[in-house]
Amino acid sequence: MLENTGRTELSSLGEFGLIKHLTQFIEIKNESSIKGIGDDAAIIDYKGKQMVVSTDMLVEGVHFDLAYVPLKHLGFKSVSVNVSDIYAMNAIPKQITVSFAVSNRFSVEALEELYSGIMTACHKSKVDVVGGDTTTAKSGFVISITAIGEANADELIYRDGAKEGDLLCVTGDLGAAYIGLQLLEREKKIFMESPGVQPVLGG
Repeated sequence: MLENTGRTELSSLGEFGLIKHLTQFIEIKNESSIKGIGDDAAIIDYKGKQMVVSTDMLVEGVHFDLAYVPLKHLGFKSVSVNVSDIYAMNAIPKQITVSFAVSNRFSVEALEELYSGIMTACHKSKVDVVGGDTTTAKSGFVISITAIGEANADELIYRDGAKEGDLLCVTGDLGAAYIGLQLLEREKKIFMESPGVQPVLGG
């Protein structure tokens, strides 16, 4: 497990050194993951099943605000929004690739936090990290996850299969995420106007 002990500049590791550092504890657990990180490309064997692929990109200032979103939470969310698309097709997620663009505003320790969230989500969904890419950004942070899953052809579910009279089921509290976002935005506005103000968390 990686431990945060200070601030390490990204330039001290370089791109390949950073990738090696962040992925050194990744273990391949799915039989279909033949080759993961460490070569020019990943190798995946689905033995006759259908491959299901989904990609989502999250951009700072558009999809998340690091003023109140911890990097660990961002890493978890980045994986979750992708594997949810695989589940929605009635497939089983097996692998992901992780790509991000980052500025020198972030340290190695900050990206360790990001990967901590990524690996927590991977453990929960039983998926392997098998590749990705890193690049430099002038400002801000962008992360893109590609999720890969498998399914039997006759078990896949498509959007156009829905018809009038079907039962729609949802989980969780509808609207809760939106209300939570409104609260966070309100607290951010108050903080920007009066940086010394702190929320009362007990009562």
